[in-house]
Amino acid sequence: QFPFGRRLPCDIYWHGVSFHDNNIFSGQVNKFPGMMETVRKITLSRAMRTMQDLFPLEYNFYPRSWILPEELPLFVAEVRMMKDSNPSWKPTFIVKPDGGCQGDGIYLIKDPSDIRLTGSIQSRPAVVQEYICKPLLVDKLKFDIRLYVLLKSLEPLEIYIAKDGLSRFCTEPYQEPTLKNLHQVFMHLTNYSLNIHSGNFIHSDSVNTGSKRTFSSILCRLSSRGADVKKLWSDIISLVIKTIIALTPELKVYYQSDIPAGKPGPTCFQILGFDILLMKNLKPMLLEVNANPSMRIEHEQELSPGVFENVPSPVDEEVKVAVIRDTLRLVDPQKKKRKDTHLSFHTYLLIFPTQFQSLHAGIAGMKDKQHKHHSLKLSLKLKFYLKLCQSLEQELPDAPRSAEAALPSLCLKQVFPKYAKQFSYLRLVDRVAALFIRFLGVKGTTKLGPTGFRTFIRNCKLSNSNFSMAAVDILYIDITRRWNSMGIDHKDSGMCLQAFVEAFFCLAQKKYKSLPLHEQVASLIELCECRLAALHGRRLVWGCG
Repeated sequence: QFPFGRRLPCDIYWHGVSFHDNNIFSGQVNKFPGMMETVRKITLSRAMRTMQDLFPLEYNFYPRSWILPEELPLFVAEVRMMKDSNPSWKPTFIVKPDGGCQGDGIYLIKDPSDIRLTGSIQSRPAVVQEYICKPLLVDKLKFDIRLYVLLKSLEPLEIYIAKDGLSRFCTEPYQEPTLKNLHQVFMHLTNYSLNIHSGNFIHSDSVNTGSKRTFSSILCRLSSRGADVKKLWSDIISLVIKTIIALTPELKVYYQSDIPAGKPGPTCFQILGFDILLMKNLKPMLLEVNANPSMRIEHEQELSPGVFENVPSPVDEEVKVAVIRDTLRLVDPQKKKRKDTHLSFHTYLLIFPTQFQSLHAGIAGMKDKQHKHHSLKLSLKLKFYLKLCQSLEQELPDAPRSAEAALPSLCLKQVFPKYAKQFSYLRLVDRVAALFIRFLGVKGTTKLGPTGFRTFIRNCKLSNSNFSMAAVDILYIDITRRWNSMGIDHKDSGMCLQAFVEAFFCLAQKKYKSLPLHEQVASLIELCECRLAALHGRRLVWGCG
């Protein structure tokens, strides 16, 4: 423990919230720059919509979404059109504030006119989605799945999925939404932070029962009913890989801004929480992605009115300790260097924020009754770290064995690049982002200026008699102005990645009119890459000359 910081660099920095918790110049950090912004509900919905435009069938695991307030007229018009074409369609929609968490501000509506158009919708934008009315039920209750995904590397892309997760249950029997039950949050919303306040919430010492269970216990139950659990896992893996592919272009722009290529800096990894809902037909649907999933292994228990204590949660402990332990095993910088057969976990691990440091001192200093509750909290946090350390530093038998042999088998399964061949064709926006980054010009920025956009058009030879440089400027101004008016990011002026992607799609549609959108985009990418490679080759020749 280093209560006052550490002068020497560490191998691994464990930040509490984001990459920018502290200024780090080497080693590994457990957060990617820009991850919190990238997985916000609006940014995620935009990224998924881009992929749905390109590959509608491959990305049908994400509900149809509209951004509020700017797409409210579009939402109203599309719903009216769908109702006119199919009068029997009785939809329900769910409204989620962009920056909300733990179920805060979420509500259900039956009609666009029910949206709460208060001043807060302007200051607190939201996403409205089609509500999934026919979820899979267990014991007549709706539930969702929290799966832990390790993004170990961005370039090259490396993804791991935990073999077990958490199943979080509602606390009232499910009924399809009606005007009478729309406001019953314990029936419709699976958020643990909401349902724990229900009188029906069941804390259990068993991982197979209660209001929070292991996902593996649900799979066993489904398997006993004859469900194809192997296919379900395959569908979930596919959902996770496709979602990460949708997120990586934006992440790469943030990454190059904070850690420019060619300069010394830390490498990053991050544990993400994927919230997934199973439909009645076992089709997994993505609800959201959490950049900072809770790693608590205890829960609050009310002893008497207003008096609570934290008690261990066996379900959380079983899943979360394994996820963190194996994340550290996978990113351990000494792993390749270690030659001795006796396990010695030499990696220095600096944990932020500071309240996790000096736990012993905190506990020792709390002897009076009024501090007992806080002392118990600190004890439980300390217990978590001790459990983690014990897991990483188990004594080996006298017989010579490798360090890995002393630990349980990895709970994290690699899914990428293992299945890269199956999904590489989806990485079109990744290649568009590479073009965007190439022409950014100034290191540390995330916006493309008008000169950079003109240079991109000129170097890729995309202007002609039908598309003059004046038209290029008009395209840049129109798209950039519209995206900036949405209030996405006012830190820098210029064209953000999402605006550049829209402009790129527009250019592809003009040039290859008869092809489907994904073929139009792929053709323009190949043309740009080819012409830029040729230009680079000529410059090398000129340099040698």
